[in-house]
Amino acid sequence: MSEIGKTLLDSGWLAARSTEVNEDGKQLTTTNPASLGSQSKWMEAAVPGTVLGTLAKNKAIPDPFYGLNNETIIDIADSGRDYYTFWFFTKFQCKRLLNQYVHLNFRAINYSAEVYVNGHKTALPKGMFRRHTLDVTDILHPENDNLLAVIVHPPDHPGTIPLKGGQGGDHEIGKDVAAQYVEGWDWICPIRDRNTGIWDEVSISVTGPVRIIDPHLVSTFFDNYKRVYLHVTAEFENKSTWKADCSVTIQITTELENGVCLVEILHTESVIIPARGVVQHTFKPLFFYKPELWWPNGMGKQSLYDVLISVVVKEFGESDSLFKINGEPIFIRGGNWILSDGLLRLSKERYRTDIKFHADMNMNMIRCWGGGLAERPEFYHYCDIYGLLVWQEFWITGDVDGRGVPVSNPNGPLDHDLFLLCARDTVKLLRNHPSLALWVGGNEQVPPKDINEALNQDLRLHPSFETPSLPDWDSDPSVYLDGARVYIQGSMWDGFADGKGNFTDGPYEIQYPEDFFKDTFYKFGFNPEVGSVGMPVADTIRATMPREGWEIPLLKKGADGFVEEVPSRMWDYHKYIPYSKPGKAQMVNYIQYRALLEGWSSRMWTKYTGVLIWKNQNPWTGLRGQFYDHLLDQTASFYGCRSAAEPVHVQQNLASNFIEVVNTTSKKLSDVEIEASIWDLDGNCPYSKVFNRVSAPPKKVVQISEFTYAKSENPKPVYFLLLKLYHVSDKKVISRNFYWLHLPGKDYTLLEPYRKKQIPLKITCDSVLVGPKFELEITVHNTSRANDVLQEEGLLHKLFSRCGVVTSDSNRGLKVGSDPGVAFFLRFSVHNLEAEQQDTRILPVHYSDNYFSLVPGESMSFKISFAAPAGMKKSPRVVLRGWNYPDGFTVFG
Repeated sequence: MSEIGKTLLDSGWLAARSTEVNEDGKQLTTTNPASLGSQSKWMEAAVPGTVLGTLAKNKAIPDPFYGLNNETIIDIADSGRDYYTFWFFTKFQCKRLLNQYVHLNFRAINYSAEVYVNGHKTALPKGMFRRHTLDVTDILHPENDNLLAVIVHPPDHPGTIPLKGGQGGDHEIGKDVAAQYVEGWDWICPIRDRNTGIWDEVSISVTGPVRIIDPHLVSTFFDNYKRVYLHVTAEFENKSTWKADCSVTIQITTELENGVCLVEILHTESVIIPARGVVQHTFKPLFFYKPELWWPNGMGKQSLYDVLISVVVKEFGESDSLFKINGEPIFIRGGNWILSDGLLRLSKERYRTDIKFHADMNMNMIRCWGGGLAERPEFYHYCDIYGLLVWQEFWITGDVDGRGVPVSNPNGPLDHDLFLLCARDTVKLLRNHPSLALWVGGNEQVPPKDINEALNQDLRLHPSFETPSLPDWDSDPSVYLDGARVYIQGSMWDGFADGKGNFTDGPYEIQYPEDFFKDTFYKFGFNPEVGSVGMPVADTIRATMPREGWEIPLLKKGADGFVEEVPSRMWDYHKYIPYSKPGKAQMVNYIQYRALLEGWSSRMWTKYTGVLIWKNQNPWTGLRGQFYDHLLDQTASFYGCRSAAEPVHVQQNLASNFIEVVNTTSKKLSDVEIEASIWDLDGNCPYSKVFNRVSAPPKKVVQISEFTYAKSENPKPVYFLLLKLYHVSDKKVISRNFYWLHLPGKDYTLLEPYRKKQIPLKITCDSVLVGPKFELEITVHNTSRANDVLQEEGLLHKLFSRCGVVTSDSNRGLKVGSDPGVAFFLRFSVHNLEAEQQDTRILPVHYSDNYFSLVPGESMSFKISFAAPAGMKKSPRVVLRGWNYPDGFTVFG
């Protein structure tokens, strides 16, 4: 290796428990290197990863997320810290040229470590959220393998787990600067090793005599965003013993199409760096005219610029280069994020799927909760691409820092200087991402006074961002630690909840859907946490629990008539929230989360400024609060959210019974119509009406008309409502929304016998295979006829000319069913016919929509994309199931 740049050390690692290794670090990296063998205590290691992840990978412990397996794994509180203190070992090669320098980089280790390279020891300081860089230039073997060994120690205060669990266990973990969820919460079981390990990226970087450290890029806008100045500050370290005369160049490009890039700016400045010195250099502001802007999801394009900073040292050449980077009110509809995986098995592929799922749900913000991680650059990279704003909290939570049972220490971690060091390093790691929206001190708590004051000072805004004005070159914003983003002291302070830190979040249980629309549901403008249920699909239950965990809870009716669910111990361990009727969990999921977001949207800007749902996903195989499960299968709530949070949305206000149009965009909506139709369980349409000449101003909610069907003569006790908002000019549907409703005082009992109806469907499919990736387009057509009344009113053609593509080729496609009616609650899934395990699903899969219903005569087209599993020889199978087709049938494969 002699090229300037970075090489990841992400393979070939071995690991062993420290108490089982007789050699010390010097011996491991000189005379007695680690190796695998039949009698060896060494095993293949997960790096990046954790001790528990390594043990699970080698099947030295059972899968801690399956059934009750986690209870069989010894907890660090019982074993002692030495039990989870592990050695990690690898080899690497690195050739360097004269005047080149090599650094070994650890982007994060939990919690402390000693590093040995070719017999040389370096002790790394404590802290889960800090980077470590070691100059290894003079100790490398240029022609042979270099031996690297790292002994990693767990957090100093791993704590114990009370018998009844609790939020953050006994809260001891809060004394360290580490993730606090690891002692367990009301949504996750305890992580037995407390995430000990080399949990983030390890790399070797080669530079010339001068290397670039933590560049900071800030843009300031003027003249209504027509002019922008890019401010850049970076540190330059001269590793040599002679003065470095450097030319530092910034190149800014934008991609036009098909990989063709346009150079927008090429700017060079001279910098003199003394021997062994470090210089912080601020460039002359760089000017753009009418820049392409980065918009949150649903508001516009995520325009990104490539910025290359390179330094050329006179008489040497290129020394170092690096990285890619890139005032309207935004109604926030997002969710809370813990982390991808409780064992920190993080990957770019997983992050891409996670973030794309959030964009697919039409969310525009993710809150990184304070008890989890300072998220990784790869997470932010995909938030940049998909347009998700990020609210990033530091490592403070109310349950661990000030309240709880037992009462926790309100003064935060023991080492305040360490907390601030980690916080500042995190800011430097993440600050150049356009998706980063704000910093928050903690969850339901503020940091201790001295930490809070320091963060307020460190993260103060540059004047250009407090009061936009003409450029002030005497105070360049790029010399600030951040300078461009607001710091809020806590998640329920300064504009969130009641702004004073009182408990005004929640509720988190199942609600009556109409309650979300009522003025009394939530008092304040922004709720940082509100939630409901979130049960995964039955296939996930079967895949993550043994057979004794497959039974739904018993229903116990009390003397007062209240029906109580009695879940199994396994469901209780996986944090199940009662549904009352768990057999209908996905229907409830869809209704709950659609109603939640529609209720908030109906009061956009008149009362509410935004909402964050608790929570988006589960970092383990939990049974609550999720739009998709840990195996990456979406629940019905995913599609309820997707519908409700679309940029332009037609909805039924379930409290007032008014039809509403929600326009969150910056453009006026005009030349549109709304069609509302009622469908009964026999497939008849007793009511249909078109609302003409509808318009909706930007960022407004418009009430169209009260929907009075429930007050009409002889209404059906259970019925379906279909709303369609479409352009008058081309009949193109903008928003489609389908409700299943019942009269006041009634219930959905009549839907049970409706399962027996086999609605006639015609399905056609086109497929394209690009490498391992399948791209399918499937059209589903409900071929049952609407009633004569609808035809006589001349509405049938109008209604279904806007429904999608219907094939006219009678020789193609699958036909099923014969009973007239609404094809209710249909769902696709994709399967591997060669799978040896019981769970044959291919995951993840991206669907343009799912959990859908079709009225008579209606058709819809769906795009489905997924990567085939490695080595799969047969075509995958796509199955369609539904309320009327519980056993499902194959539509592709």
